[in-house]
Amino acid sequence: MPRAKLRVSLPESAWIGALSRAQPSVTFRVLAALPMAETGVGLVELIGPDLGAVIEEMNARDAVLTVDVLAESDDRMVIEFETSEPLLLFSVQESGVPLEPPIEIVDGEATVEVTATQDRLSDFGTQLEQFGMRFDVEYIRRGVKSTEQLLTDSQRDLVLTAVERGYYDTPRECSLTDIADHLDMAKSTVSETLHRAESAIISEFVAELEEDI
Repeated sequence: MPRAKLRVSLPESAWIGALSRAQPSVTFRVLAALPMAETGVGLVELIGPDLGAVIEEMNARDAVLTVDVLAESDDRMVIEFETSEPLLLFSVQESGVPLEPPIEIVDGEATVEVTATQDRLSDFGTQLEQFGMRFDVEYIRRGVKSTEQLLTDSQRDLVLTAVERGYYDTPRECSLTDIADHLDMAKSTVSETLHRAESAIISEFVAELEEDI
């Protein structure tokens, strides 16, 4: 399933766009977000100087209904807020694409990562545009297979053993014979199993590179 990373320019008319541009030295890290019927609730970590002023500005925005400080230090603060203008959340709600936190917002630009089908990604882009949000696609990649999908159990166990015992170190700290003796396996079996595992890993890596070109 494709995975995409987008840089979304938030409109100046949106409170979070205006606020983050007014506070360009502050990073807004959205840790969790929940779209509701007409509002949205967010859990956000603020990172930067003079965060008290940021909270004052948030409270002054008509679209921000509530702000609660959950934790704070000199240059960090975790807040929960409710807003009547959760633009990204409305876009997600319409397209059915789940946002993957954290979402970082700096100086009016949000970095968003999503994993969805091509059709849903297209719908997501359409919804962003309808809400007046321009965006650039940094990359779109197909999902990388997990080791459970890529390797058999025996291949995965053997690769892990080879790594742990230094077979892939430079210089090597053990040989195929050492691994075979350690596992009480035939050297030919160890060699063939590792070769198949390495082939699968390299093929997946090359396929991923080709998609990025």
